[in-house]
Amino acid sequence: MKKRVCLTVIIAVITFIQELQAQCSICTKTAMQLGEGPAKGLNGGILYLMATPLLIMFIIGYRWWKRERQVS
Repeated sequence: MKKRVCLTVIIAVITFIQELQAQCSICTKTAMQLGEGPAKGLNGGILYLMATPLLIMFIIGYRWWKRERQVS
């Protein structure tokens, strides 16, 4: 059951990642000056930079959890 919930959450996040707005106030002002196309590219880059460390932390946490589960 927990695996299904985790998988559903992961799929939902991946599906809706383009809908997220990940800009701080300074980046928003810069993006408004650039126009719509470059602003979307800037937002995509920010999301990419945010997702990479989170994915690494998830992988490390999952391996740690799996190892602790085998020891018990």
